[in-house]
Amino acid sequence: MHYRRPGLDRLSHALLAVCCLLFLLPVWLAFTASTHTLGALYSQTAPLWFGEAGWDNYRHLLSGSIGGLGTDVLTLLINSTIMALGIAIGKIAISVLAAYAIVFFDFPFRRLCFWLIFITLMLPVEVRILPTFEVVADLGLLDSYAGLILPLIASATATFLLRQFYLTIPPELVEAARIDGAGPWRFLRDILLPLSKTNLAALFVIMFLYGWNQYLWPLLITNDADYLTIVVSLKRLLTSADGLVPWQNVTATAVLAMLPPIAVILLMQRYFVKGLVDSEK
Repeated sequence: MHYRRPGLDRLSHALLAVCCLLFLLPVWLAFTASTHTLGALYSQTAPLWFGEAGWDNYRHLLSGSIGGLGTDVLTLLINSTIMALGIAIGKIAISVLAAYAIVFFDFPFRRLCFWLIFITLMLPVEVRILPTFEVVADLGLLDSYAGLILPLIASATATFLLRQFYLTIPPELVEAARIDGAGPWRFLRDILLPLSKTNLAALFVIMFLYGWNQYLWPLLITNDADYLTIVVSLKRLLTSADGLVPWQNVTATAVLAMLPPIAVILLMQRYFVKGLVDSEK
């Protein structure tokens, strides 16, 4: 049943438009500020329109070494992308295998294993940061991509979500695959993974953003400028020896830091929404 409420619909759309503008205002201010010179930013209030130094500011960030960091923003973007992709792919791979074993294999203490995995949700990185750092340091993984990625690739959340989806798989499908001669790996590869593609896409987006926004762990284990991430570097750009924060660099770096997550969300949007609200069977 559809009700025609022209006045209320217009009011709702107007309210949504105002909320969108308020949400985008900080992004717009950062984008416009990134196109001005340092002197212009300190001589006036936050600019609402573009300046003339935008091309030079972004070219300097992408190709030249930034003071206080010892590297360029392109290297920071590459490091953050490698870290986020490694964490997302690692979390999904481990969670798929863990959920598959818990649901489709009968072994002693299967339920206990699941609950032990689930309990780790109560132990975030911040709680286990010291023992994790000691293990990584003993293995010689400081200032390396492996050190950035490996301690963060286990995910109880992804395991739980995939387990709940796998529990909806009809037993008849499993039995039919077994009758057709499909072994465990073939069933996983040819049947279960295609059925899970929308769920995996949704998890990939969530885990990519989780890895991209990591701050504490990269801050702790990276001292080499070649392995800095862009989120950590934003904080370092806010400190300056002469007391003047280079806001044109900070805002331009913030704008560039938003581009890869936005690209991932736009590319995966259809699968992301479908994986959250629908199930393919």
